[in-house]
Parts: sequence; C-alpha cells; structure tokens
Amino acid sequence: MTLQGPLLVLAGAGTGKTRVITYRIAELIRRGTVQERILAVTFTNKAAREMRERALHLLGKRPKGVKPPEISTFHALCVRVLRRHAERLGYPKEFAIYDRSDQETLARGALRDIRVSADTLRPGDLLHIISGWKSQGIRPSEAERVANGDREGLAAAAYARYQTQLRACGSMDFDDLLLSTEELFDKHPEARFAEATRFDHLLIDEYQDTNGPQYRIVKALAHRHRNLCVVGDDDQSIYGWRGADVSHILNFQKDWPDAKIVRLEDNYRSKSPILEAANTLIAHNGSRHQKILRPFREGGLPPRMLRMENETLEAEAVIAEIRQRMEGVDESVRWRPSDVAILFRTNEQPRAFELELRRARVPYVLVGGMSFYDRKEVRDVLAYLRVIANPSDEVSLLRIINTPARGIGAGTVEILMRVAVQRGVPLWQILPEASASGDIPHVASERVEGFRKLVEKFRAELGALPLFEFAQGLLQTVDYRAELDRVYKAPGDIEARLASIQEFLNSIALYEQRSEHATLQGFLEEAALSGREDQKDDDKRERHAVTLMTLHSAKGLEFPHVYMVGMEEGLLPHQRSVVDGKSIDEERRLAYVGVTRAQDSLTLTFCKERMKWGKPRAQIPSRFLMEMRGETDRARKAAEASLQMFRNVDKPAPSESASRKKPAARASSSNGPVKLGKKPVATAAARKPARG
Repeated sequence: MTLQGPLLVLAGAGTGKTRVITYRIAELIRRGTVQERILAVTFTNKAAREMRERALHLLGKRPKGVKPPEISTFHALCVRVLRRHAERLGYPKEFAIYDRSDQETLARGALRDIRVSADTLRPGDLLHIISGWKSQGIRPSEAERVANGDREGLAAAAYARYQTQLRACGSMDFDDLLLSTEELFDKHPEARFAEATRFDHLLIDEYQDTNGPQYRIVKALAHRHRNLCVVGDDDQSIYGWRGADVSHILNFQKDWPDAKIVRLEDNYRSKSPILEAANTLIAHNGSRHQKILRPFREGGLPPRMLRMENETLEAEAVIAEIRQRMEGVDESVRWRPSDVAILFRTNEQPRAFELELRRARVPYVLVGGMSFYDRKEVRDVLAYLRVIANPSDEVSLLRIINTPARGIGAGTVEILMRVAVQRGVPLWQILPEASASGDIPHVASERVEGFRKLVEKFRAELGALPLFEFAQGLLQTVDYRAELDRVYKAPGDIEARLASIQEFLNSIALYEQRSEHATLQGFLEEAALSGREDQKDDDKRERHAVTLMTLHSAKGLEFPHVYMVGMEEGLLPHQRSVVDGKSIDEERRLAYVGVTRAQDSLTLTFCKERMKWGKPRAQIPSRFLMEMRGETDRARKAAEASLQMFRNVDKPAPSESASRKKPAARASSSNGPVKLGKKPVATAAARKPARG
C-alpha cells in the first residue's frame, strides 16, 4: 500500500472510487496519522457528506477531544481559508457570498453603468463569460486583452464594473472563493505556508473535474509534504464547458514525476454487454489513460439501438414500454418507476416525454427544476439575515429596504444611492443621514430611520437567542405575511409560500442540531454553498418516480434500466462540437457516462426525423452508436455528413419524409398549511415546489 508521496488512482466508472478515499483515510489514521492533519476535498456537498459519514463509520467512536479529518468541498475549504485571511486581500472577515440571483442584480447594474442594453448582452450571458474567465484565473485587468470580438470586449468592461461593485459590497461570488484563495496563496506566502502546514495528507476526489484555480490551490497545499492522493477518471471528464481541464489528470505524472499510478478497472455496476459497448466507445478517444472496465456482473443483454420515425413516436414508444414493464405479470421482473432513468443531452428534449408520462399516469421527476433557494420568499428571508450579518451587503439591503412595503419608494432609494456613490461608501452608512437630506420628504426619512433601527435592533440581539427563534422572531416583527398577502392573491399560492418559509426555518433548526457552534454566519455559508448544489444531490429518486435528467446531471448515479434518447448528430454529439471539432472527445465521454449509468439494461434511441425550425428535418444517427458496435467506417461517414450539414445550418435540411402524420407507435431494432411559529420537521407540503 502506498501511503506516502504522490498517488494517482484511476478509478473507472462503477469501480468504487469514494471507497478508495475513505479506506485510505482510515488506514492513514490506523498507521499513526493525526486525524485532523488529513484533508479530503470533493465537489458537492452530498459527496462530502457521504465521504465524511463513511470515514467516521470506519473509524468508529472518536476519542474525546480528538478532531475528525477535514472533509469538504473546494468552495467550503476556500471559505474557511478566506475567513482566516480575507483582510489581507482587502475584504472584510465577514464577507458575504453572492449566489446567482445576487450576481444577476450586479451584472444588470454593471451593464447599465457602461450603457449596454440587455438586447446586446444579457446579464446571464455576461455572468457566463465572467465565470469562464475566472475559472481560467483571468482577472478584470486581463480580460480586455483576452476578449475575443466586440461582445467579449463589452463583457470585459462590464467585468471590471461588476467586480468593483462586488468588492464595494464586501462580497464574493462562488468563482471568487477559488480565485481569491489562489490570489492569497500567490501574493501572501505566509498565508500559503500557514494553510499548507495545517495538514500532512491531501486527498482529492473527482480530480478530472478541477479547473485552473482549483488545480493551483491543490499544488500550493501539497507542495510541502507531497502526500497528495488524487482519485478520478479522465474518461468521465465532462465539465469542460464550466472550466474543468482534463489535462490536469492526464499530466499528473509530469507535475509529480515520482507519482505512482493505480488503476481500478473492476466494475461492480453494469452487466458485461453494457461494459463492452462502453469500452469500445471510449477507445475512440486518443488522449486518455489506457484502461478497460472488467465486469463483476456477467450475463445480460446487449444494449438495444432503436430507430423511431420522429420525437413524438420516440416518446410514445419509450413510455409505453416502461409502463408495460411496470405492469408486468411476474413480480420478480416487474420494474419500479425509480428503477428507470431517461437521459438526454439538451434541456429541450424532455417535453415530449413529460407529456407521454402524464398521459400514461406514470409518476416522474424532472431533475433540474427551480432551486429551493431561488424562491422569492426564501431569498427575501435570506436577504434580511445577510444584512443583519453584514449591513454593507448592498444587494440584500436593496432587496429588503421596502419588503414588506414600508413606504420607502424607489425615488427615496435612488437619492440615497446617489449620495452613497458620490461619497464612495456603502449605502448602509448613508441611512442615518436620510433626514438631513433636503431631497427626501420628512415622512420618507422617518421610514428609512425606522428600517435602520429595525436592523440595528436585530444586530444587537444576535446571539441572545437560538438561531431558529431569532429568525422566527424577525419574520414576525417585519410581518412578512403582509408581503405574501400583497404579492399573491390565491390562497393556494400564499400557503405554498408559507410552506417554503417553514421549510427554511426547519433548515435553520437542522443546522443548529448538527453544529457544535451554530452562528448566523455559519448558517449563511451553508445556505450559500448548498443553494448552488446540483439538482441531482436532492436524491429525488426516493419519490418512487421515473427520473428524467440530462447526461451531465446523471454523473455519479446509477439505475437498473436506462434509456438514452435523441442519439443523433447535432444532439449527441452536440451541434457546437460537430462544427468546432474541438469538443468531440468530451461529447464521447458524455455518452460514455450515460452508458455506464445502466446496471441491467440500456436502450439507445434515435429519430429518422425531428422537428426543427417548424419543419421536420432528416436526422443522422449519432456516430457514437456505430462506434459502440465497432463500425468505424460508418461512424466516420456519419461524422463527415454531420459536419457538412451543420456548416450549412441556415439551409433547410432535406426531409426524408414529407408526411408527419401520426402512425402507430413502432420501433425497428438494430439489435396544510404550516403556521409560522412552530418548529416541526420538514413536511411533504413544505417540500412541494412553488411557482416563481
């Protein structure tokens, strides 16, 4: 066993990579490593939670006073580092963490400041560009140099303004957590040394998904002791579009020349024919660590490849088959809804499947709906708590200054903002002077002062009560129910919002139960980090329903029966990849991820034609289907035809069928309201998503 020095564990799909890390932690401790000197890092809260639970189970009861290993996400690690050192970078120790909605507010303001309309560059698109730059370590001062074209030139100007506003609010966005930690380590060697010497061993999960800043943070933390163990699979690197760089795992031996490599190739998930298709497919990628998945589970049928006439019949046939298998006479082979996943490449594809599932009365869940933390009522309550924790958080302050309505109009706020901008200070510092401004009516200034005193009152009381009671008292004092009555008229809508608020209060109570030292700042950090979690981490499969999800969301999951639909050129591989030719390897890895989600059966469907631009268009079967079957020449011809088609995308594609009439489905085989004031556990009603 290798316990010292750099180690790369290449863990193929279904080989138990999380087990590797947890057992390594246990073995390190058994051999004398102090528990708190071990740091393990992964990407999602759910993965970190599972890893922590498994490790603690292996370790057994911890002696009194002994701290456990530190197991967290990259972002949570960076928050802890920055809480200790943020002031070195000019940020307050209690900096706020802005989520997507907060970021869009700032982005909108930044575009307005440089006089760019939403028609030219939307706030969401600006944030996408900024996030891409940040994942590469590109700061505002460098953005103009790397900007490609007029659109990115405008984005570079807005980026500078956006970052200035963030800093003025004493806040960071999620990308800043990584970028600022990297900057801290680069500019402040003493801080880097202090953090690197906290641990003797560093373990990284899903190493193939690291972006530039994460990669450099890992090197900074491991450089001194060199006890770095990374676990990952380059064949499952599918997040290049959000900054992940597969070269980090491919070049691990170049970075750490004395590294040892261990390959895990025994797959415990999928039956033999499914793995054979997966191995044949991924072998077409040139730049990869060589490995072949070996099946632990023999037997099973080869993946089916079904051609449908169009997307409507594709949905009808798939759902009809699922329902038939669910209603089978033999209980021993009858499918449960939660055994089935329908995987697709783009967010537009599930519409037809949802329609058919409803018609067939088959329960289903579409992964990727609105996050709990994106709901208006939850965001309002969070904004109050953020302002109490950090009054300089201007985005949150502007959200609640007149919510619920307290007579502080937009004109009053505009005047106060103008004064704050002129003086170069946060809006909060201007509020005590509202009455002195001759531009603000006396009644409005009194209301501003009343709001300021309300916030100060709760800031003074912070810590005197348990956090749950504190938040509950805050909502009652501001009379948030009045806001719900004002915005929503239907009783059902109000009840749904009240249920969301109760669920939010429950989350505070649960946080207090599992935290030794519960603080408002700690809860806000947890809410910010969990609010961005991928929807797959909600474990929605417990709902006894068929799962519909994108291939990206399916990574890390497994299902007895998988349908990969829309296996056509332009969908998988995606049209953008076909045209630029640079991302085909990643698209193939995405298909590989989909195939290796299946445990017992895999069905791949493609359409003869699909509706595009309002007309039926002929489709080309995905080259990946042919690659799985070893038909290299046919795959090459499909790729060439696909490239020609999408290079001429503005020209109508010929339809192989003039009729779109609906024939019989066929497929040809190619082989109570919750009252505020109580403290209940989460209820089903509280978990029910509300609109908007």
